[in-house]
Amino acid sequence: MRRPADANRVRIAHIYELSTSRTVADAYSKSFPEIELVERAMDSMTQLIALLDDRLDVAILRVTPQMLADQPKGWDHTLLRLEPMRLVGRIGDQKRPHASLFERPLEVFGDDTDSGLYNAHGDYLTAFEQEAGIRMQWLGTPGAFSHCLTIIQRATVPGFLLEFDSYALRYASEGLPVHDPIELRPHYPWSIAWRDGQLSKATGDFLEIAHDTATRHNWQILEQSDGSPWLPSDDPVAQELGRTRP
Repeated sequence: MRRPADANRVRIAHIYELSTSRTVADAYSKSFPEIELVERAMDSMTQLIALLDDRLDVAILRVTPQMLADQPKGWDHTLLRLEPMRLVGRIGDQKRPHASLFERPLEVFGDDTDSGLYNAHGDYLTAFEQEAGIRMQWLGTPGAFSHCLTIIQRATVPGFLLEFDSYALRYASEGLPVHDPIELRPHYPWSIAWRDGQLSKATGDFLEIAHDTATRHNWQILEQSDGSPWLPSDDPVAQELGRTRP
């Protein structure tokens, strides 16, 4: 992965099949088809390490307080998207716009603190458990959407899956009901990060396309509905927005 700087290449990474980085990458490729995009799969912490080690040019990730404490210099970041989280029901459930977080057991595809794979996503889920007063069932991280879908399709007991909007739309296309939570409306904060110093033109253009994409899709606005918008109280993005727990 370690190669000399190339003015005609931008190195990025994706987190599983979530849509944020893919949407930005598609917009960039459409505007700059002559620039090569080198794309890999990495979680948030791995992306930051790769960025600081000059193995990525930009990172699209969740920034945590621990990241800022451990790596206070050498990079910068800004909010890209506040992705709402939704509740996915079971096959055959009634389709309705809203459901309670406390109505059924709440599940999540995530790796808990004892898994050895705990990451920025797990940190977010832990904060939600603690601040919302909900104990979730952590199902691990099976990876591709097809694996997640199979697990939910073969579930035999009632439950709701707390899921990214990116995936919730795909569950809905497979016939599963998707609801907005009533009490709290969790949003997952995605940021875009880059190294300090002189940026290549291609990387600067990528950051500009990312900003324009976020603006066009209204990504940086907390969805308002029956539930109060929620971010972890210590989240850097919450502080960036001047918000704390509702």
